[in-house]
Amino acid sequence: MREIVFDTETTGTNPAGGDRVVEIGCVELVNRVETGRTFHCYFNPERSMPSEAEAVHGLSSIFLSDKPRFAEKIDDLLEFVGDSPLIAHNAGFDFGFVNHELHRCGRDPICLSRMICTLMMARTRHPGAKHSLDALCSRFGVDRSQRVKHGALLDAQLLAQVYVELTGGRQIGLTLLPEAPTPAQAAAARSGPAQRPFRPARSHSPSLEELARHAQFLMGLKDPLWHRLSPGAAAA
Repeated sequence: MREIVFDTETTGTNPAGGDRVVEIGCVELVNRVETGRTFHCYFNPERSMPSEAEAVHGLSSIFLSDKPRFAEKIDDLLEFVGDSPLIAHNAGFDFGFVNHELHRCGRDPICLSRMICTLMMARTRHPGAKHSLDALCSRFGVDRSQRVKHGALLDAQLLAQVYVELTGGRQIGLTLLPEAPTPAQAAAARSGPAQRPFRPARSHSPSLEELARHAQFLMGLKDPLWHRLSPGAAAA
């Protein structure tokens, strides 16, 4: 089964109020495994970048000024996405922006039936816990050390690993290949079985002194349990 994990960066939170998509990153999964195929693009939003948004993703108006407009890359994006389910964290936000951009281009919106929201999945699976992407990466052991600022492709790659864990997991770091032996282990294997010195079996029978001490100890017990369970006691 083919699925697309994606993330967007924007100029704000309100597409109806004029905010635009400035970056999108997509990661292809087939049977919950990353194939290595990705789609990534920056867009010229044709408007200024608010300082609050730039502080989140680090994309300035100057950096984006020579990037293509969304309409210029829409065919490439739709070809990559195809008819696959689309996975995003807080997916309603990302779908809202992408569909608003599609509307501006005179294209049909992406059907919400294709939407899979990892935020809702996390809330269902771990109620009461923190559900940000950073928190989920920490929970599932996903390395996010490179995530200094938000970035659409990096966040989609991190989310792909989180999504796999939310849908059953694959035990990150698990490998079916044996680890390479150390030089000492390799040398020992080449030399054959180690020659161990012969050691005679040790005697485990108690000595007469130990038997006497044990009998004396038993005589000091009052109403031991085994007396009550003996055949004679049962008859009485």
